[in-house]
Amino acid sequence: MLILEDLSTGIVAGTSALIVGVGIDKPFYSYRVLHQAQMSHEPKMRVDTQLLQLSNDFMGATEVATLFLDPDYRRDKLGKLLSKARYMLMAAHPDRFSDIVIAEIRGWVDENEQSPFWEAIGRKFFGMDFSVADEINGRGNSQFIADLMPKFPIYTTLLPKEAQDVIGKPHDGARPAIHMLEREGFRFSGAVDIFDAGPEMEVHRRGIWTVRNNVTGTLGGTVDGQGQGPSHLAANTSLSNFGVVLTNVVEGASGIWLPGEAANALGLKTGDGLRYCPLERPKDEPTDDAAPKVGR
Repeated sequence: MLILEDLSTGIVAGTSALIVGVGIDKPFYSYRVLHQAQMSHEPKMRVDTQLLQLSNDFMGATEVATLFLDPDYRRDKLGKLLSKARYMLMAAHPDRFSDIVIAEIRGWVDENEQSPFWEAIGRKFFGMDFSVADEINGRGNSQFIADLMPKFPIYTTLLPKEAQDVIGKPHDGARPAIHMLEREGFRFSGAVDIFDAGPEMEVHRRGIWTVRNNVTGTLGGTVDGQGQGPSHLAANTSLSNFGVVLTNVVEGASGIWLPGEAANALGLKTGDGLRYCPLERPKDEPTDDAAPKVGR
């Protein structure tokens, strides 16, 4: 877990987290969305069917988990700092994380916070409200899923249309998060959450833009002031005292130069190693549009 600290006040303004490996001590279940085509020659017909298969394909994957930012601090690109700090940690200590990185997106619910997908499937097997089952799962007790969920594929054509329409559909409020993930290289994995059918996104760790564009160097010195518009993430290479700041970086013949305040926040002195990366992916840099994106 990482925390966002306001160094001027000591206030903890936000948190973000990584789960190093999911499904290792307890199952991590998803519905894999499968497609099946069946043919008949007499009469001549073709039927295309979508199925949901309970799976734990992501066992051992690293999950980009919770992120929360205090409303008073939702400014000055602090949300990006909090989010991308996780990728800086992956870049600094790659041996601690899986090659496959996933992110779960909250599924679509109606104005009453009811999930059409849960009402069509989950309630039939669990006999409880969506919020209750989600809370139990959130506490880490996923074994009841294995005990109660059907082991055979579910044909989505047998579900109400309201449930079919939200398979892979994100919550309305998740659009900004999805955009940030897609800019980092995440794409829809073909699997959805078993509770609300929210999309599960994945990327290879080395394919994450912030990881791929990390640069290592040594601190050549410091300068006074921050300059205009911080444009880089800079991090120390520590694990026990890992830190990331939003700042400006200048590459010089003697090393990397940082504002003195940023170097102090990271606990760096001249000659120490550090990592840095541009905060923003260039708008004109192409993304892999051949990969499926999230959204209905």
